[in-house]
Amino acid sequence: MAKNIHSNSPFSSDLPTFSGRTAKPSSEFYSIFSEEEIFELIHALEFRREIPLKYSYKGRGAKIWNDFYRKYIIPKWYRTSSLEIDLLRKNFEYINGNHQKCEKVNIIDVGSGNSYPVKEFVSRLSKLNKINKYIALDISEELLKLSKQNFQNWFPLVEFISHTIDIENSCLPKVWVTNQAHLKTDDTPKIILHLGVTMGNHQNITKVLKNFRDSMGNNDLLVFTNETGSNSNWDGKVRGGCKYHAEEVYKWVKNKIGIKSEDCELIRKYDLETDSIVANIKFRHNYTLNFKYGEIDKNIEILEGEEITIWRHHKYEIPELLQEIEKAGLQVVHYSIDKYLSHMMVICEVASA
Repeated sequence: MAKNIHSNSPFSSDLPTFSGRTAKPSSEFYSIFSEEEIFELIHALEFRREIPLKYSYKGRGAKIWNDFYRKYIIPKWYRTSSLEIDLLRKNFEYINGNHQKCEKVNIIDVGSGNSYPVKEFVSRLSKLNKINKYIALDISEELLKLSKQNFQNWFPLVEFISHTIDIENSCLPKVWVTNQAHLKTDDTPKIILHLGVTMGNHQNITKVLKNFRDSMGNNDLLVFTNETGSNSNWDGKVRGGCKYHAEEVYKWVKNKIGIKSEDCELIRKYDLETDSIVANIKFRHNYTLNFKYGEIDKNIEILEGEEITIWRHHKYEIPELLQEIEKAGLQVVHYSIDKYLSHMMVICEVASA
């Protein structure tokens, strides 16, 4: 049911549009997102001039991500390693349950995508008979379907559970984090994975880390990856996700929002305000983005020359990241950096009182 939007609400607009062109999101756009997500997206556009990257994984965006991952990240004969898989391999002794001195663990994969990054890791745990169940969590239902298909094909004997979640806005479902005697997995430690260097894409890393912290027990571990280094030293060369994934997200956004290709361009740059590498849509004309859904009737006016961020990533210097972890009430068990000194894996637990 649509929310009741009063005339003075920021999501209602009876004002005439300014002189320019108008874009109206497609019906598919409204079918992909919940009403709450549409509210958040409108708010981000109006006040931050951004379409959060997390929303690009929904609908057909799931196929875009999976195609990008399969083409550019999965090891092949000419690219024999994946930095993330290498880091999981390198840190296996820290995250296989030995640290918690337990017989079995539950794997909770937050932002699971197609589950490919954890394939080798889960295989090793399964051979040791240490995995109790695998829980895939993602904002995208389409990616969860892909995760299920892949995982059950690889590990038909391992219990698979999935659930949609936006870790920026909520903790893990309480059924996995509260102590209830009737829950069979009550005392089974959780290994919470947040891979894909996703931590650097979040708008508010402190909030995300606190959501993880509030989801964890004293015997649980949080394991995440991110790029390390200085964002301001970017050499201006577009590569990896900034090139290939951003290009596809750009096409996806234009199509779903209804922006004509000749009216905009894709630019990448270092953004000083967010200290991030971003991919932006730059408008060549004045534009009105008209969102009409239920009682929402909101016009967002974009001036010629203005930009909207559709992809961004923040690298973390190690001291900066350690400070964020401490602020969230977590402490580092171990961290390591890959052989190219470009990516890191961090393993955290709940901080001692």
